[in-house]
Amino acid sequence: MSADTVKGAIIRREEFAFSAFDWGRVAEPVGPAMGAQKVKLNVVEVAPNAVWRQGWSFEEENVVVVFAGSGHGDIGSARTELRRTSALYSPTGRTLELTAGEQGLTAYVWRSKLIGGEPAGASPKTTGALTDSETQLRGFSGIGEAPVEGDGAIMNFVFWPGTGSSRLCLHCGVQQPGQTFNVHIHPESEEAFIAFEGIGQLYMHDQWNDVRPGDVLYAPPGIPHGARNPHTGPGAEPFTTCGGPTPFDPALYHAAGVSPDVK
Repeated sequence: MSADTVKGAIIRREEFAFSAFDWGRVAEPVGPAMGAQKVKLNVVEVAPNAVWRQGWSFEEENVVVVFAGSGHGDIGSARTELRRTSALYSPTGRTLELTAGEQGLTAYVWRSKLIGGEPAGASPKTTGALTDSETQLRGFSGIGEAPVEGDGAIMNFVFWPGTGSSRLCLHCGVQQPGQTFNVHIHPESEEAFIAFEGIGQLYMHDQWNDVRPGDVLYAPPGIPHGARNPHTGPGAEPFTTCGGPTPFDPALYHAAGVSPDVK
């Protein structure tokens, strides 16, 4: 399928095409090859005690989520210990480094170039975790693409305009058993998010698709997508997703009752 005909996709983790380097390996499940113009999503696997480095960029910002392993991350001169669920936001004009511990480190890295004119956060939040729950969207009903199904899931806003992000955002959807983050579209944004934990389903191409941790969803502007946890009963566990639309979609923040303005 050529890049200009891609209308969204679910990319399975076992399908990722990795390139090897002396520090580890990297794959790009979302990028120009998928037709994405506004966001790239890299999967970075850093070998034990090795270092992955993203150099200075005055045009690009990055968001990192640790999927497995541990180590530390450096944004400019600021160092943060990392473990599974840790998150970093690297604004433009700063270096980004990930150093793996004894067991190595796997991170998903969202990247986007500024197009000019985006406001810069005065003092952006650069460290967080998927469990950050200070600002949330609850009971999202979508915007009419499909009937609301079951109880609405909760979405944590980890990095967003309210924390000083210029273009990228990081949201964490927590679908408890039987809950859905309803099907919706972003008119101007490309969505790239991952199944992070638990077994659930993602909506793409007019149907719900079973996914496992590490799988990726890519939705171009105007393509319906969503997430749900269809499992109920004894032993059912939460299904967690993370990612977000690029550039961020103000409609989500209006739905949560917070300002979409960059602080």
